[in-house]
Amino acid sequence: MTLADVAAQVGVSVGTVSKVLNGRGQIAEDTRRRVAAAATELGLAVRTGTRGAPPGRSFLVGVLSTDAYGRFTIPILTGAEDTFGPGEVSMLLAESRGDPIREQHYVQTFLNQHVDGIVVTGRSSDPRTSITELLKVPAVYALSPSTDPDDVSIVPDDEAGAARAIDHLVGSGRRSIAVIAGARRHTATRHRVDSAKRAIAAAGATLAGGDALYGEWSERWGYEAAARLLGTEFDGVFCASDQIARGVVDCLRDNGIVVPTQVGVVGVDNWSVITDAARPSITSVDLNLREVGRQAADLMMRIIQGEHVEGGVRTVDCFLVPRQST
Repeated sequence: MTLADVAAQVGVSVGTVSKVLNGRGQIAEDTRRRVAAAATELGLAVRTGTRGAPPGRSFLVGVLSTDAYGRFTIPILTGAEDTFGPGEVSMLLAESRGDPIREQHYVQTFLNQHVDGIVVTGRSSDPRTSITELLKVPAVYALSPSTDPDDVSIVPDDEAGAARAIDHLVGSGRRSIAVIAGARRHTATRHRVDSAKRAIAAAGATLAGGDALYGEWSERWGYEAAARLLGTEFDGVFCASDQIARGVVDCLRDNGIVVPTQVGVVGVDNWSVITDAARPSITSVDLNLREVGRQAADLMMRIIQGEHVEGGVRTVDCFLVPRQST
């Protein structure tokens, strides 16, 4: 039996049947009784509701993203489900492509669905405009922090992650370390580069080339930047993304430089599509996005349940995944 079978027998929508079977939503009592009776007759279980739940709860949370590829949103969703699942809370996902008009439309759609709250996320750690004033429900910002300090935001600790990468390179004997990053305008670039420079200085190592190299988040830029370094002395490279790191590894291999024997390379993101396919595989800092999602969902649940949660930006520890490149 399926939800559609119950819907057809009672003469209601599949969505209505789903809400009744899961004990959610605002459904007329007569309709709820008829759906429950039909479901029971057809052998489907009916949840009577969550014990102690406050009135008016829909047990739905909206997730509003600007990450069209899902590269960052999917692990955040996975972590959020770790928290929401035991509380019998379901998520509705909308991807706005960074379009403010589309975003407002999806916010209204979520509100029409009577969501208990909205998790706002994106494709980078660049701050984004707050939409909390548009909402009638709580909001938590994950990965892309709100520009409003009163909002609750949670992000990876980029600075600590970069420092961990440098410590790893120094610990494997590297003393002259190059830093290659994306565009200067990005928050992640600034955090990772500044932290890497501090860690290199603190370790008594040398920043190869005298300064970081800035470009774009691509393998092409990584290859080009590594080619610029060929005339300098270096035995380690910290790359602010795995895409950059793969371009660096390819350039070094093409020029007869053996990784990791002569040069060690570390990236950021732990994107297995890149790190595992590279030759050699790339050591990388994992942004721990699943934990970002888990903690964002935990904060959301606390707010929904009436607990006061202080605004501001919270950070989640990153961790390093060693591979062949170091």
